[in-house]
Amino acid sequence: MSGHTQNIWAERAKYIAVDLLTTAAAFVVFNICRYHILHHFHLLPAETPWHYLGSEKLLLEQILVPIALLAVYALSGFYNRPFFKSRLSVANNTLCVAAADTFLIYLLILLNDMGVKRIDYLVIVTLFLLLSVFLFTGRYAVVSAFNEEIRRGRRRLRVLMVGNSRQSRRTAEQLLKGEPSIPYDVIGYIRVPGEKSASDAENVWDFDKVDEVCRQYDPDQIVIALTRRNDEAVMRLLDELLHLNKPLKIAPDTLSYVTSNIHQNDIMAMPFVDLTSPRISDFQRNVKRTGDVAVSIAALLLLLPLFAGLAVAVKYASKGPVLYRQQRLGIRRKPFTIYKFRSMVADAEATGPCLSSDTDPRITRVGHFMRKYRLDELPQFWNVLKGDMSLVGPRPERDFYARQIIAKAPYYRLIFQVRPGITSWGMVKFGYASDVDQMVERSRFDLLYINNMSISTDIKILLYTIKTVVNGEGK
Repeated sequence: MSGHTQNIWAERAKYIAVDLLTTAAAFVVFNICRYHILHHFHLLPAETPWHYLGSEKLLLEQILVPIALLAVYALSGFYNRPFFKSRLSVANNTLCVAAADTFLIYLLILLNDMGVKRIDYLVIVTLFLLLSVFLFTGRYAVVSAFNEEIRRGRRRLRVLMVGNSRQSRRTAEQLLKGEPSIPYDVIGYIRVPGEKSASDAENVWDFDKVDEVCRQYDPDQIVIALTRRNDEAVMRLLDELLHLNKPLKIAPDTLSYVTSNIHQNDIMAMPFVDLTSPRISDFQRNVKRTGDVAVSIAALLLLLPLFAGLAVAVKYASKGPVLYRQQRLGIRRKPFTIYKFRSMVADAEATGPCLSSDTDPRITRVGHFMRKYRLDELPQFWNVLKGDMSLVGPRPERDFYARQIIAKAPYYRLIFQVRPGITSWGMVKFGYASDVDQMVERSRFDLLYINNMSISTDIKILLYTIKTVVNGEGK
């Protein structure tokens, strides 16, 4: 684990601990208020506050509720990026999660209380205010402590500049002279082939040393700042940097094609294009992954009888293994093994990679049936559970074909920002491709998906996929 990753988890741990303690404190105070409200309206039997607050039911709630609400905080995306939070963003998130907490507690716990509708609003408002105030106070303390470390110079964001031209140096100077509340350190410059270097001073490395530099200096982010180039040249550069698993930022005037299609943010009031974060909020990203895990577990358990039947059918149809394994490219172009029910004869690609069509003689009779209803894709729920894939995402391709697609459509490299999916916009709108040109055409739908990622978009794609499967249109 890198030093930066350790720092992220340490900062997350602070927020988690503070959230747990403040939520528990807020719930204690709420239970005191809850007793007095219920007692005032004669909705409790005559008993002392201690008997009520010390009851087994409330003690169990006091332990379980704060722990359970941590899941709400995590799902909201608050812990995704623990560094450099603004007080406004903290307040916004706190109010949202406090409202969600209040709704869940009222629905699951408070409705069991003896009560009448006229006091429900008082209980709800009291709970919401207590959660909001306590939670924000704790988070504000963490943010203030972090900002104090920044003020004292103990926290700085380390940036590696890709490019060593005059433009790169000017961009670095702007970073260093920017807003002092977010100090940056430029750890060095990477020479880019074909670009005239402004200086060969210390901390300047050739491009083939970028992996070694990242391991040694562990930058927090990489900023691509070059003399203006065409899109294809910049996309090739991006392809060489994605595997580093670092946030990649680029000046908008460096790249024209993707500037309007990728999430933009500011670095100290400087507008940069974020090449590694698609347009989806942390909350929706977490919901998407949670849904992936829940659905894949349910599918793997509930479809076990179907899996067994298909395994027997595949084995009966032709000799060879039941499952077909193949190397595909995932997020940040990381290879992974995809699993399918074998729909072709064994050793179908003995002479090399070859795309299939509806009339491909290599497809078995059972294989035709599985492809028609997309049943051969079902083992990929295991890939989803492992985190290699998502339910919805761009179609994962082999490196052999990805290189050919990139040669014709350089923007295809942007596909690797997200996890590939079992189904995709390209699959429901275009279907299977029988040649590289069709794969390029289908990839446009996948790029459109990345630019419009949302839970609602995923649901639409899943509904279209279900329709395709039920109608047997998956050819």
